[in-house]
Amino acid sequence: MSGVPAWARTLDTTFGSPLPGRYRAAPEDFIVEEQLDFTPEAHGEHLWLYIEKRNQTTLEVVKQLARRCDATPKDIGYSGMKDRVAITQQWLSVHLPGRDAPVDLTERLAVVDVRVLAQARHPRKLKRGVHRTNRFTLRLSGEAVDSGDVIARWEALCAQGVANYFGPQRFGLGGRNLARAEAVLARGWRKRDDRQGMLLSSARSFLFNELLSARINASHWNTPLAGDTLMLDGTQSVFRTDEVDPTLKARAEALDIHPTGVLWGVGYTPDESPAQRFEAGLAERHPVLCDGLSRSGVKPARRALRMRLGEPDLTVEAGNVVLTFSLPRGSFATAVLGELIAHPDFAGG
Repeated sequence: MSGVPAWARTLDTTFGSPLPGRYRAAPEDFIVEEQLDFTPEAHGEHLWLYIEKRNQTTLEVVKQLARRCDATPKDIGYSGMKDRVAITQQWLSVHLPGRDAPVDLTERLAVVDVRVLAQARHPRKLKRGVHRTNRFTLRLSGEAVDSGDVIARWEALCAQGVANYFGPQRFGLGGRNLARAEAVLARGWRKRDDRQGMLLSSARSFLFNELLSARINASHWNTPLAGDTLMLDGTQSVFRTDEVDPTLKARAEALDIHPTGVLWGVGYTPDESPAQRFEAGLAERHPVLCDGLSRSGVKPARRALRMRLGEPDLTVEAGNVVLTFSLPRGSFATAVLGELIAHPDFAGG
């Protein structure tokens, strides 16, 4: 398998292909704020830090924090991986049983361009995926902005929602992670070949994107079909429907519920319902990935095919468009940008 395809966009039938645009010309053009739905309890063995980093990865900051607290990277917790070329704010935790953090920890981190914005103790380590949303502030420029094309597209996304694609970073440069995943799954996945589960994640993400693209092409990505598992907006609560009535259609149109797609895993076998026939098509087109995932031990899960933009806003500043919006955890701002501008990052191939 070489590279990744250019998956279908939802707005092309209305607006045509997006015009060229630029984003993330500098870290200041891509700002991310991680948002929890709870606060640390102010006591416990773990020190939680709300930090701001610039032009570095989350794992780079983890190593810096461990070094300055005389801890190991395994002692550090984080909820999500944040972009490198960006200014991002997120929570980290460090296990400090029976001891305080260095009194000059804030100053030590500032040396490596990490600002401590808040800190508090908590009884437990910060776990992956516990944050509620990410809030984005993105600055766009280029032909798409100069022509006003991006504004009309943005208004459409606010009304209809956004296709919940996994971003290109999930597949590695040139799709290398996906090629490696196919090779590992073909011979049988082993933990020692993929200790962090990155290759499993890449394969499942690719299959999900293939499914979503197929449903977009069939005009069924944002409307329920018989056999769909539907997800309540803003939650992980799901329910199956074997019959689509006017009430369900109205709720989907109001962005209250979203169709979901499978994240392939052990024991998953699609049935003959209209919705799951799309999923059966994955096994026909990508048998190596589906069979390998079925034998890997990973459990099947569901992911919404659509995401709603939270508190969306658009302003024009000095010839640039500035967008602000929130997305659920696990969703990618690149999925939004790929509908608004043409850029090599979203070209596929």
